[in-house]
Amino acid sequence: MSAATGHGEPRSVDDLLGVVLDGGTWRSWDSPVAAPDPATGGYAATLARARERSGLDEAVVTGEGRIRGRRVAVVACEFTFLAGSIGVAAGRRLVAAVERATRERLPLLATPASGGTRLQEGTIAFLQMLKVTAAVVEHKASGLPYLVYLRHPTTGGVLASWGSLGHLTAAEPGALVGFLGPRVYEALHGEPFPAGVQVAEHLHAHGLVDAVLPAAQVAEALHRVLRVFDGARTPPGGRVAEDDGGPGPTTEAERVPATGSGAADVAGVPATESVRWSRHADRPGLRELLAAAAADVTPLSGTGAGEREPGLVLALARFGAASCLVVGQDRRGQRVRPLGPAGLREAQRGMRLASELRLPLVTVVDTPGAALSPAAEEGGLAAEIARCLAELIALPAPTLCVLLGEGAGGAALALVPADRVVAAQHAWLSPLPPEAASAVLHRTTDRADEMAEQQGIRALDLRAAGLVDRIVAEAPADGGGFLRRLGAVVEVELTALVGRADGERRAARRRRFRHLGTG
Repeated sequence: MSAATGHGEPRSVDDLLGVVLDGGTWRSWDSPVAAPDPATGGYAATLARARERSGLDEAVVTGEGRIRGRRVAVVACEFTFLAGSIGVAAGRRLVAAVERATRERLPLLATPASGGTRLQEGTIAFLQMLKVTAAVVEHKASGLPYLVYLRHPTTGGVLASWGSLGHLTAAEPGALVGFLGPRVYEALHGEPFPAGVQVAEHLHAHGLVDAVLPAAQVAEALHRVLRVFDGARTPPGGRVAEDDGGPGPTTEAERVPATGSGAADVAGVPATESVRWSRHADRPGLRELLAAAAADVTPLSGTGAGEREPGLVLALARFGAASCLVVGQDRRGQRVRPLGPAGLREAQRGMRLASELRLPLVTVVDTPGAALSPAAEEGGLAAEIARCLAELIALPAPTLCVLLGEGAGGAALALVPADRVVAAQHAWLSPLPPEAASAVLHRTTDRADEMAEQQGIRALDLRAAGLVDRIVAEAPADGGGFLRRLGAVVEVELTALVGRADGERRAARRRRFRHLGTG
């Protein structure tokens, strides 16, 4: 057992496929491989022993199977074959499988368990990572999901290429996952690599993998993800391919008008009252919205580059029949740590994923304001806000912004640009919280209520200014009714956006921003 991971022997690829795929559905795509040229002397004998020990002719197997009835392409390593190392033949097999998955429009599950490059074959084996990466890039450019499940252990060039390119990445509990193998580190430095750093759970805590899942839970997780993906490609009112569980429009959605403001029953309460409502401790936030009104929610974690913030939620989800990727501010997470540059970089990851997967993007604004600290300044807070704005304005995917609660400052504005904007009745948007605006203009916070009224921050004011398209009424003691209504509106808005031609939709987005404030 590894002292670094607490993990036992690596799981065999046969065992993994038996757990993840529907029984009896595995079909190999592999052709027999010839021995490498030259495969002489000791290496030829080593290959022969590896084949005898593993029962395989190479360190990777490729093929297809079904997960809850859906066809899925799979590329997987067998660690008992020379530590899952990648040489010329393995690289050739991987590329052929990825290209076939792309041609046949299949989602691709990659599940490495590897020590990296096959050193017996030298630099040409090292260069296989380039060709495999190129094939994966083409697969992703076709709008097809590339899903990675890192097994124990995954290190070296495999992790530094096709093991780290997933749209979504999960890891086996306790798995050793790292660029530098611990044995190499110890040989070079004369001391063990620090314990716990290259462990799946540690990587998850640092936003490098989205989830830590035992193999027995992988199929269900992939099923949820693929339902969202399939839903984005199902015409409104259609069915999800190869699945009898795809929902039609929700009952609430069928009652929501396809057009119009939805604001006829919204009372014009004072801005100060909306600010107080938005800050109430029991007010529902994004997590409650997803729990009450969304299905097949798959949380993602972090930037994929070592950063993770509790105040930013990133998830795949479906609102009724409408699939989307959600990027939003979690009001409770921001009590733990105010939203900073890392959270905005995480939001940008979500924007890129929506574009790559061709999913509509839903942004949710609910923030008392960004982190105000030396660390936030040094981390490029202002630049990250600007990058979010630029990404959203140019994003090819349909976009919907939901103003859910507080909307203070640049951290709020960073998620606002969208094709359509929906607001809760008591949501608001302002350059600064009213207290801060009062301090700037009047050198006291005592005139905060006056500033809230003067600055036109309410949902009704924002609708009059041309930013908000639809307002969802709130009521005291409404329970989950407000969240269900809001979820139904999100479904209707997304369905309408997906139904518009891309050129028409993006031209309308440009007109929206061009004419804000022009009356």
